[in-house]
Amino acid sequence: MSIKYSVIIPVYNEEKVLDWCYQEVKKTAEKFDDVYELIFINDGSRDRSLDILKEIAQKDKTVKVISFSRNFGHQPAVSAGMKEASGQALIILDADLQDPPEVVHEMIRKWKEGYDIVYGKRSKRAGEKPLKKLTAFLYYRFLARITGLNIPKDTGDFRLISRKAADAIISMPEKNRYLR
Repeated sequence: MSIKYSVIIPVYNEEKVLDWCYQEVKKTAEKFDDVYELIFINDGSRDRSLDILKEIAQKDKTVKVISFSRNFGHQPAVSAGMKEASGQALIILDADLQDPPEVVHEMIRKWKEGYDIVYGKRSKRAGEKPLKKLTAFLYYRFLARITGLNIPKDTGDFRLISRKAADAIISMPEKNRYLR
């Protein structure tokens, strides 16, 4: 049976939230209209994250676990998840669930309309300190200015990418990708 949706979740020292993350993402994925997989990438965690992920994967065959020998960073973890993914739509979501998984259903609707990349953009940044909000605001504007690229402002890694877009990204030879 072919997989339609791949949910990619990078993990670094997330032992305190992994069970909750899995339960919430699983609840959302069970409402998908087709077959899915959950891909957790352990990015060299030093806590019990890998053990917890192995326990989850042992109980749930929709879960795959990739584990790095050391911390390589968020972007390499996302890239590894994209390479492992079998789905026609790849959904990237952080393990701390700072972005609500239930929004994925809206992203899927846009993907079905023909969009290859659907960003999740926060309308509110609850719980973040003013300095963090200011630096994020300035960062995206500075990045756009120095690169001349129209990078979506105030978006993180929460997004849906079509298989076509993922394959294009994966085919690029760069090792240090910045996936905004």
